[in-house]
Amino acid sequence: MTILTNARVVLSDEVIEGTVVLDGQRIVEFQPGRSNSPGAVDLEGDVLMPGIVDVHTDNLERQVQPRSNARWPSRSAMLTHDAQCAVSGVTTVLDALCLGDLGFDKDRIQTFHDGVRDLDALDGTGLLKSEHFLHLRCEMPADDVMELFEPVADHRLVRMVSLMDHSPGVGQYADLARYRKMRMREGVSAERVEQRIGELQAQRAKMRDVNRQRLLARVKGLDVVLASHDDRTEEEIEENHRDGIRISEFPVSMIAAKAARARGMMVIAGAPNIVRGGSHSGNVSAAEMVRERAVDGLASDYVPASLVEAAFACVEKAGITLAAGVAMVTAAPAEMAGLQDRGRIAAGMRADLVRVREFEGIPVVRQVWRTGERVI
Repeated sequence: MTILTNARVVLSDEVIEGTVVLDGQRIVEFQPGRSNSPGAVDLEGDVLMPGIVDVHTDNLERQVQPRSNARWPSRSAMLTHDAQCAVSGVTTVLDALCLGDLGFDKDRIQTFHDGVRDLDALDGTGLLKSEHFLHLRCEMPADDVMELFEPVADHRLVRMVSLMDHSPGVGQYADLARYRKMRMREGVSAERVEQRIGELQAQRAKMRDVNRQRLLARVKGLDVVLASHDDRTEEEIEENHRDGIRISEFPVSMIAAKAARARGMMVIAGAPNIVRGGSHSGNVSAAEMVRERAVDGLASDYVPASLVEAAFACVEKAGITLAAGVAMVTAAPAEMAGLQDRGRIAAGMRADLVRVREFEGIPVVRQVWRTGERVI
């Protein structure tokens, strides 16, 4: 039995000065005040919160390709990615892997194949500090998306499938001028960018609706969660809701976020957006969405450490309580992923816990427990 005492314990709707008792992999109880047990671990007044659940991270891609011309061995990259998640307080992670090539990111397909293979090899070995699942990001306009999706559709680690459309002129890339600049900064000539815009728009017109219906039909009956991605308009939200999609991931406009909430859908925003003070691609402010109560949960997107920082930052930036901020990176994403055994400090829940101390306004992760075992 492990007793963690003298902590600011973050519960579902309040923060108490108290003690949490663990027995094996589960939380037995929490109680106000200090424990007098001689074996109790004194947390020195630090925050004790549930383990973070990250339903969307591309961080593996950053480890696989630390520089544009340098690809890292995939197994090593996966282990580094796992360590970075754990030290950020993320005890459950859905690795977001892209399926479908739109012509500029061919290396992502290799990362998908390698990532599935590496998780198969590492899962169950005890070497991973965080628990990993798969989030399959499916590019609907891509010619090869169904070919890639079919072999992994029934994989035991798949928890979420998102329907994406990164074609120029829609969603995140609705601003074609910004899209052109982005591609040219990557070293693509202006002539080639214009050519690809035309090709991709034609490909979208041909394949988007066909692949969407194929994907929806294939996942029907599977124990997976469906999400849309980069929603911009109310019409897009209406289509998604009609097709049984219940999560809007990274809506790029307030209109889309509020439309999703109005239809009972859950909304995911990017934690880096909050930490940085705005979207890296010029879209809606996540802090503003939180203030407007148009967000349920946060995902790290591309920086695992952003989740704990965003949870604390929302107190000042969005005017919510610390308990509410923490819930957006723990209880809410756990619910989205259908993982009912984690995300809250309560009797019977998994003993996934994170100890945090604030230093000059930055929350610093000091210790992490997963299923009662200290991993950091």
